[in-house]
Amino acid sequence: MSKKRKRAKSQRKNEITKGIFTILEKEPSKSFNYKQIAAKLSIDDTEGRNDLIKRLGQLKQKERIVEVERGRYQKKPSVHTLIQGKVDLTSSGNAYILVEEMDDDIFVPKHKLNRALHGDTVEVFLKKKGSGKKLEGEISNVLERKKATYVGILDKQKTFAFVRPTDSKMYTDIFVPLEDIKKANDGDKVLVAIGNWPKDADSPYGKVIEILGKPGEHNTEIHSILAEYGLPYEFPYEVEQFAKTLDTSIKPEEIAKRRDMRDILTFTIDPKDAKDFDDALSFSKLENGNFEIGVHIADVSHYVQPDTILEEEAYNRATSVYLVDRVVPMLPEILSNNACSLRPNEEKYTFSAIFELDDKAVLKNQWFGRTVINSNERFAYEEAQHIIETSANRIPDEISIRETGYTVGEDVVEAVLIFDKLAKIMRSKRMDSGAISFDKIEVRFNLDENSNPEGVYFKESKNANKLIEEFMLLANRKVAEYIGKQNPKKTFVYRIHDEPNEEKLMALNGVISRFGHSVNLKDKKSISSSLNQLLHDVKGKKEQNLVDTLTIRSMSKAIYTTDNIGHYGLAFDYYSHFTSPIRRYPDVMVHRLLQHYLDGGKSANEAVYEEKCKHSSGMEILASSAERDSIKYMQIKFMQDHSDKEFLGVISGVTEWGIYVEIIENKCEGMIRIRDIKDDYYNFDEKQYAIVGERSKKVYQLGDEVFVMVKNSDLIKRHLDFSLIGKKN
Repeated sequence: MSKKRKRAKSQRKNEITKGIFTILEKEPSKSFNYKQIAAKLSIDDTEGRNDLIKRLGQLKQKERIVEVERGRYQKKPSVHTLIQGKVDLTSSGNAYILVEEMDDDIFVPKHKLNRALHGDTVEVFLKKKGSGKKLEGEISNVLERKKATYVGILDKQKTFAFVRPTDSKMYTDIFVPLEDIKKANDGDKVLVAIGNWPKDADSPYGKVIEILGKPGEHNTEIHSILAEYGLPYEFPYEVEQFAKTLDTSIKPEEIAKRRDMRDILTFTIDPKDAKDFDDALSFSKLENGNFEIGVHIADVSHYVQPDTILEEEAYNRATSVYLVDRVVPMLPEILSNNACSLRPNEEKYTFSAIFELDDKAVLKNQWFGRTVINSNERFAYEEAQHIIETSANRIPDEISIRETGYTVGEDVVEAVLIFDKLAKIMRSKRMDSGAISFDKIEVRFNLDENSNPEGVYFKESKNANKLIEEFMLLANRKVAEYIGKQNPKKTFVYRIHDEPNEEKLMALNGVISRFGHSVNLKDKKSISSSLNQLLHDVKGKKEQNLVDTLTIRSMSKAIYTTDNIGHYGLAFDYYSHFTSPIRRYPDVMVHRLLQHYLDGGKSANEAVYEEKCKHSSGMEILASSAERDSIKYMQIKFMQDHSDKEFLGVISGVTEWGIYVEIIENKCEGMIRIRDIKDDYYNFDEKQYAIVGERSKKVYQLGDEVFVMVKNSDLIKRHLDFSLIGKKN
């Protein structure tokens, strides 16, 4: 080989080496395969790629870089590499540190947690990784506590007290000096704030900030659920007083600034027990034969003004919380149930999206702006459904939400039927575009006057529900589109939903194959159409709730953001939340921004709104978690009264410590511990989603139907244990 060629080869080797280190050092916590490195270095010839692969191998051999998994390389961490992440505590007491930019989580044994708690943001020393071993570390510093308060039971001694947290992820008691227990008695359920945690102390110091009540009592447990998630259950006095000072009367000078729609046929359709009506529909026929349909939304932003304590409270809450027996509203009652509630025969300020549609549901025209309306009627979904099914104008006694049955005008019947027809066309178009139809079963309870569950029923979405849904979707979509398509770009609040994760879909396929179902992962269109087929096929079957739940979990989480990527589940390029400002703070932001741009305002500060979006998304997660916990609590309460009854259930989960069973008739879920199945020694088979008897080879597999009875129920820990009676033949 000539000296010149040798020199050129050596130079290329040096360039490749330099390039590798530049890429790996720029993102030290990330790993790359040779294709990704080649693309970043613009190496697209075969010889160059071969040189790159060879050089990666040499650098790995010399331990200058590490191969974190087959074919993926990372900068070699120094012994004292400090990495920031979040603590995910396991049931064993060990933890994994989740780092956004890293492919692998960092394992931290419990004796190296150094007072870090579940969810905390921490700094961790990354240890040198041995060949084939997982990343391991030691927490060096807690940067931010995820939780400042915990719910627990007070254990009062003579000279001090401890609070035993009910959170299963909290591995330590909290020490409370007697002067800080706030008149709490031994055994009370309390909310305690964590304070200092000295290095030589086994437990952190704390202070009781609220006495929740006696464990097991209904209000105690409901307030505990809210307290666990840091959610309030009452408004501060000054916020209530401020709301009461607002002028909620309808003024002629304000009406003059708005589009007056008080004479147009308008009505609301809501759940029969609803108290806040934040949306109404209006209907009129135009001379050209088209329909003018108004989606009228309570004008909350007229009353909730920036830089007020009412605004601050609404932002902090960000959402109403719907628990099993009550609603914890985002706004005080004077607004949520009165001034902003679109009650019949009352003039109300609204923010409206007015659409001109032809009889094929094709949009011909649209208008957005502030209005004033006067709703003619208030219907429950059941009443509107009766009109759709019968075309009759008589609402019978048995479904009437008034004292007796009643008659509505023929114009109302015509409007409801046309709404239904147009909604079905719009829904069909959405499905054809790749939208996914989630009609998940929702468990509801019939409660007596003491909030004890007398029975379980399932909320069903019928045509009347879907009618309202379609027109709300239309308004949300068109508002987002109107701003989103403007040039230059304007800051706006979008509701986005990313495409599903392929690994999660593959895992879903593994589970649903047990029931004879599958999802086609070929492309985006195939995925959405086969998901719809799956959801349709399981309707009414024993596995419906399980499959619905797992399918939702395989989806990305919808969030609020100023960075629009569209909404996968709805198959919309632009989507926002405009239609529920009484119960969602993002809708208030959308109203403000829309009016600002309609007035010719410049683009708002993106960073400010992105921060508000992040907060709103976080609060939504907390609220839905509290709602789930309240349902679980009520299910356990219900099952306590049926402990002598045998139930048929379906195995809904399998773990190394037990199998979860969901009762078919009421959707209550409990656990059968492996150690309690006495006829054999059972091993967990992860691949089969099953436990298998060592001697008998008897299999209990995901989806199997089994008979169970209640063994133990714990309202305080919200845990339900079943005894296994046997398999259904």
